[in-house]
Amino acid sequence: MAEASRGGPGAEAPGLPSGGERVVPVGAGPVIPAVRGRTTGAWRALGAWTPRRWLVALAAAAGTVAVIGVSTAMIPNPVFGRAIPTTEWAWPVLAVTAVLGGLLAATYVRNGAAAERTPRAGLAGGLLAYFAVGCPVCNKIALLALGYSGALQWFAPAQPVLAAAGIVLLVWALRQRLRGEVACPVAVEVRA
Repeated sequence: MAEASRGGPGAEAPGLPSGGERVVPVGAGPVIPAVRGRTTGAWRALGAWTPRRWLVALAAAAGTVAVIGVSTAMIPNPVFGRAIPTTEWAWPVLAVTAVLGGLLAATYVRNGAAAERTPRAGLAGGLLAYFAVGCPVCNKIALLALGYSGALQWFAPAQPVLAAAGIVLLVWALRQRLRGEVACPVAVEVRA
């Protein structure tokens, strides 16, 4: 008995059923084995996604391009105008933001298992990317706070930093959501 209490042969793991009990896993979604200590484990969750999730990701990415592209006049339209031409780095930022935003939106599609909530990092990342690709003098907040020349002198040089911060927040939020999908399953004891 002393050997069993020290964890030797014949010892039962704490919390595991003994005898005629059965264990029923909580959550009906697929469980992807987590790779402890490696970030690749979270990204492996994408391999278990259903076609429905991929369609949501694609639709959300297209919606992100449309909303940000039209409202910042990166996509020419009769409603919004742009006083300063689009920078060369704005299109790649928009593309990366759209892909990450689409993937993040798809993590909210129910997969059978409950997902953990991410504390608004995805929303903050998308908002930063929006300010980053927009026209510096068309942004009413920057224009009111800094004036026209201040927006060009101070806000325009800060836009690439906003873009990088927005992308980092989106990656972090997506990784947090995906980590919830690869977590170890919780077992519930059901007495027979």
